[in-house]
Amino acid sequence: MDRCMHLDRYMSPIPTSEHMHRSSEPRRMRRTVMTFALAALSATAVLYTPSVAGAQAKTTTKKSTSTTAKTAAKPAAKTAAAAKEQLPDGKQVYATTCAACHQATGEGVAGVFPPLVGSEWVTGDEGKLARIILHGITGPIEVAGETYNGMMPPWGGTMKDADIAAVITYVRSAWGNKAAPITAAKVASIRAANSSRTTPWTAAELAAVK
Repeated sequence: MDRCMHLDRYMSPIPTSEHMHRSSEPRRMRRTVMTFALAALSATAVLYTPSVAGAQAKTTTKKSTSTTAKTAAKPAAKTAAAAKEQLPDGKQVYATTCAACHQATGEGVAGVFPPLVGSEWVTGDEGKLARIILHGITGPIEVAGETYNGMMPPWGGTMKDADIAAVITYVRSAWGNKAAPITAAKVASIRAANSSRTTPWTAAELAAVK
């Protein structure tokens, strides 16, 4: 009997169904917690991906806008640079240099000095007009259907490129004329290209200039 009692101490009790149910509860809880954790991570990834894409899209839009603004600013900068080159007052240059012959109204003197109003020599190729002012012109020239045969002296030796550009721009936009301006840089390039010339132009020579 005593042996049996001592044996009872070392014998494990037989697990009941209630005991087994209790031991499985911690496992279920751990599985539930892991499931919620995985779901939370997935939701975070879904939310993070659009946020990154949105940030990248905003960055791309900013770069595109900045590039467009810089591109659009270039023509404006060129226009400002051209205007800055033409510092002299073209109307004042005309009054002191040209008005004595071509008159303040630009009408010229019939049969003697050709008009500048509506003249194809004024509103046409600005390079030809620059050559006339730089080196002068001689011989017959037809202006507005009338032929003039005289000689205009060269002004290249006394007028700067900016002065010539200013007066050309003025006469091309005065008295109803509507033609584009010319820059001092363009006058300088024409002067350099014809630096060896020592005689006035003729109408035939200018007609051949391209």
